[in-house]
Amino acid sequence: MIDNLLAQPESKTLEFKRDLSSPRPFLKTLVAFANTAGGRLVIGMADGMQVIGVEDPLAEEERLCNLIADSIAPRLVPNIEMVTVDGKTLLIAEVFLSGSRPHFLRADGPESGVYVRLGSTNRLADRELIAELRRSVEGGSFDELPMPALSADDLDLKTAREIFRGRRELDEQGLLTLKLLRREQGTLVPTKGALLLFGKDRIDHFPDAWIQCGRFTGTDKTHIFDHIELYDPLPQAVESIMLFLKKHAMRAADLSEIRRKDVWSIPLTILREVVINALVHADYSQRGAPIRVAFFDDRIEVENPGILLPGLTIEDMKQGVSRIRNPVIARVFRELGHIEQWGSGVRRIFEEAAAQNLPAPQIIEIGMHVRFIVPLLAPIITSRPESGAQSGAQSGAQSGAESEVILLELGKAPQSANELSAALGLSSKTGAFKRAIKTLMDQGLIEYTLPEKPQSRLQKYRITPQGRALLKL
Repeated sequence: MIDNLLAQPESKTLEFKRDLSSPRPFLKTLVAFANTAGGRLVIGMADGMQVIGVEDPLAEEERLCNLIADSIAPRLVPNIEMVTVDGKTLLIAEVFLSGSRPHFLRADGPESGVYVRLGSTNRLADRELIAELRRSVEGGSFDELPMPALSADDLDLKTAREIFRGRRELDEQGLLTLKLLRREQGTLVPTKGALLLFGKDRIDHFPDAWIQCGRFTGTDKTHIFDHIELYDPLPQAVESIMLFLKKHAMRAADLSEIRRKDVWSIPLTILREVVINALVHADYSQRGAPIRVAFFDDRIEVENPGILLPGLTIEDMKQGVSRIRNPVIARVFRELGHIEQWGSGVRRIFEEAAAQNLPAPQIIEIGMHVRFIVPLLAPIITSRPESGAQSGAQSGAQSGAESEVILLELGKAPQSANELSAALGLSSKTGAFKRAIKTLMDQGLIEYTLPEKPQSRLQKYRITPQGRALLKL
């Protein structure tokens, strides 16, 4: 067992130290292990994974125990053992995920001395993360908390009922069952999850509860081709994100192949699962960044705020282990058919990637975020914009994909000609754009909203049932 342990690199659950001469770094590690997912600290290892051992194991073991007892609160009692390798003795302190978290360094106090493990590093926890650590012990969640200053009138129940039509009656009992409402001192008030899902003024209460989507040319963020900001109710945001991805997949694909075989240049099934995972598991208590979707020439990255929940590792996720950060949001997504079975989404992503002969996706914790990276089977070749994003968008719009992009845009809502041309990144309605509109009209895929007044200033276009069938919207 010890040989296998020493062959592993430092990680979320493993760290090596030379000795106990600098206590603070390893004490931070033990605190982080206890607060995050447990782990082992091996003492007696030099750089280059050289086993040097400790000179006086019994004395060092006693010193380690005293340092832990004096420096960490609440009380932490790790398992400490001595292991001999090549005639040298190592000290191994094993810490399990603690039921008394958050632990902290006494010298820094409970507000400034809490650490969590992020990859192979320790990160200082902020106020929101400390609160989540406490909730995870108590069995509560952020999205179940009440908002006593608000009422059901602060929810867009009309939209919610339209989304649930045919699935569940959203009467008072239905709202209580889904924990969109709860009783507080005899009054019905919405939960944070309800506001995140269907709040009329969601961004006023949760300024970062939106989605930023960007298409970049190349493999970094130097040149942006197109971007949108989405403020949809979370269940509808799934389709809006997928529309954005489809739009740019179409610009790079053979459109006749898409029509004939439903072939796309991106793995739609995998990406849908990744998007749903981000929306359901984002830590909406965190401030400073929205959910981000970045489309590059060789990959698509979906990043949500919040590190993995205590006790959960990336390997656990790949095996289908799931811990629900937002049970209210997750319950709504499941009732709407976005989630088939608890814990199956991430495992299904990797199974689908293998079935499509795609490189395995990656999951990494970066900053205080979780990033899902989905590689493309083959890179999409794009050219750099010649004079800013607009010229790049114009050349992209003229690549033969105008019709499908227009269909995707109209799949979201009826739009005017000006709105459509802006969505394609055009500074004016080009000849190619006008021809695409005429072709779609002739094919019965789009139609006027005011057919009796074709020249009306209020005129817009909308997608027909045949258009929706073509794109399977």
